Amino acid sequence: MQNFLLLTDTPARGQRLARGLSPLGLTLVVDLLDPGQDRVRPDPATVRAVISDISFATSPPIAGLRRHLDRLGGRPPFLCLLHEDTPRSQAQAQALGATRTLRADQAERLLISTLSHLTAPAEAGMIPAAEAEAAPTPLPKPAPVAAPRTVTAAVPVAQEIARADVALTRIFDLGRSGGAIEPHLITAGADLIEGALRNSDVRAWLDVVWRFDDATHQHCLLVAGLAAGFAKHLGLRRADCQQLTQAALLHDVGKSRIPIAILNKPGRLDADEMTVMREHPVLGHRMLRDQGYPEAMLAVVRSHHEMLDGSGYPDRLQACEIPDLVRLVTICDIFGALIERRPYKRPMAGPQAFAILEGMGGKLDQDLLRAFRPIADATGNGALEASA
Repeated sequence: MQNFLLLTDTPARGQRLARGLSPLGLTLVVDLLDPGQDRVRPDPATVRAVISDISFATSPPIAGLRRHLDRLGGRPPFLCLLHEDTPRSQAQAQALGATRTLRADQAERLLISTLSHLTAPAEAGMIPAAEAEAAPTPLPKPAPVAAPRTVTAAVPVAQEIARADVALTRIFDLGRSGGAIEPHLITAGADLIEGALRNSDVRAWLDVVWRFDDATHQHCLLVAGLAAGFAKHLGLRRADCQQLTQAALLHDVGKSRIPIAILNKPGRLDADEMTVMREHPVLGHRMLRDQGYPEAMLAVVRSHHEMLDGSGYPDRLQACEIPDLVRLVTICDIFGALIERRPYKRPMAGPQAFAILEGMGGKLDQDLLRAFRPIADATGNGALEASA
């Protein structure tokens, strides 16, 4: 007889969910934080479906969940209950191989119908109509990351990039002159980028952006394209895709207040110049804070150089103080800087740049970084080829 396997970090909650599943059969509840229960290893053939009921806010439950899933090998369907409805949680569920996700606050109402759909589609007609209509959709699969393309294949994208650069130029001109950078300008530029990435792929975008001469514009467009591609790959909701792309496009707006001699210096910056350059997050935040931008976007502008271990700047924030949106843009920002062409350095190939990010360990969100890997791999040796 097949049973459900419920893996939890809160036994009382897990037992309550198991009692709710009694109409469908027996449920084995395993406490992932109890070392003694780590030895519980059900035969995969007896497991009808796996349900995870853990918070992704800390690492130990995730590690325990991964161990149990690995033991099941070619495992049965896996329903992941999300206690945090965030891009990071979606990425984590995807990385763990979830078949579907369900918000934890909907579990008591929808768990039976969701598992019925998941394990026995033929029985779907037996589910009450109200529940059937509310049943969640499958977890979006990562969008396939296309193989490297030639520059000629990206010609349609070039038109969108040119239009996005017009918007970006306007934004930086306003920044330099002290004018108001109104949110609709960012929305327009980000919509062009997101639209181009819906109809193309990251490599096609980068093939064109790598040809830009203005280093700051190249970097902003590159990071925004990586962010839009990452959002597409994760299957984020449209609103989240838009906000991530907008934040990435805007993240370096403070550089519009940095002296051109420093910004466009053909060599590496000295210590004094670097001190000035490091003012750009605070400058950008100050420029935008009273202009109606969402707090999440302002956090990206101010905090995209913060590191989870507290070694970043300008505020030396610690992990719990850094929102998911900032973590996503930080990964795209660092990766973009490594693969872009500069007068004083050759660009890195995508896999080499990704290895650098992996080597940063606890400075970056490792769950999001693992989810970013297909995007990094898709860039290939593009910048090297473009500069050859």
